[in-house]
Amino acid sequence: MDVSSNKEKLSSVQPPSSNFDLAGLTDDELLRTRICDLKLKIAGTELESRIENFYAELSARGISFKPICYLGDEWFCPEGSSTIAIPFYLAHPRLKKLEAKMMMEVEGDSESWCLRLLRHEMGHVLNHAYLLGKDKRWQKLFGPPSLEYSESFRARPYSKRFVRHLDGYYAQSHPEEDFAETIAIWLTPDLDWRHQYKGWQALEKLEYVDDLMQRLAGKPPLVFSKAKISDASRLRSRLEVHYKRRRRTYAEEFPDFFDADLKRLFAASTSSPHGERAAVFLRRSNKLILNAVSASTGEPRFTISRLLRALTDRCSELDLRLREASAAVEVAAYLATLAAHYRLTGKFKDS
Repeated sequence: MDVSSNKEKLSSVQPPSSNFDLAGLTDDELLRTRICDLKLKIAGTELESRIENFYAELSARGISFKPICYLGDEWFCPEGSSTIAIPFYLAHPRLKKLEAKMMMEVEGDSESWCLRLLRHEMGHVLNHAYLLGKDKRWQKLFGPPSLEYSESFRARPYSKRFVRHLDGYYAQSHPEEDFAETIAIWLTPDLDWRHQYKGWQALEKLEYVDDLMQRLAGKPPLVFSKAKISDASRLRSRLEVHYKRRRRTYAEEFPDFFDADLKRLFAASTSSPHGERAAVFLRRSNKLILNAVSASTGEPRFTISRLLRALTDRCSELDLRLREASAAVEVAAYLATLAAHYRLTGKFKDS
């Protein structure tokens, strides 16, 4: 056996050193790197101060314990645990840049957004730590926690039964998410939730949470699990695999766009031969339309982007042209309608 040859093979697959320069890596080099080899830590990053601010909010509300925050592969609180996973990409500017390129947004990037998500996850922590879902009053107000999760849910945009915290009417997706969103509103500093939700059925939930948390103030948790699922320091997947999986999750089976829809939005080249090509216009207005639709519907930017790309490609095939200056508004409204249909039915369009 050639020992020296084996050593050479082993050295070629060794992880990078603990102090390798993330900022200096190209996208391709990063994508070939395993998550665990990034050697990321919360200490010394902007996340450290944000978590401290979050802990201060908990103390101000009389919550006697602090959940363990760690770097994972996404935002979540593992089932039954008192830990909060924060996406690893938030621990380094270079990784945030890659996240923006791969997923078209960086969830939790700003301090205010990060704190909103931490407050939401704290709702799950409290639920697990004090076994709140077993309470009959909890179940009456929020629903059975045993209800199955669904990737799509029948959102009611004008419903006053639910608080509005995260985008996409997330409180309506499941009883546990409803509770977590209600906790998040209750935790938000300087928010007059009694005034904001006056006359809403959601106010009853907020008052229940307020009374519940006063009763639990200073009390240790009944369960304090330190379980860490998908801990970034143990994730051996390469970033390219990580993003392939995430992009596949957001990539729905898109319907064929009916030509009639597009011809209502744009003109045929024969009737408007000098008009700007619709596909060129859509590519030029991509960011404006994408931002408007994602903000109004709460759908991930990556999903909306794929929809817009499919629409653009079909416009190119049909050689459609602009007929009015308000085309961007009309296209945004059309995409928002498709996204709303998905919220209601789980499909972007009926077949």
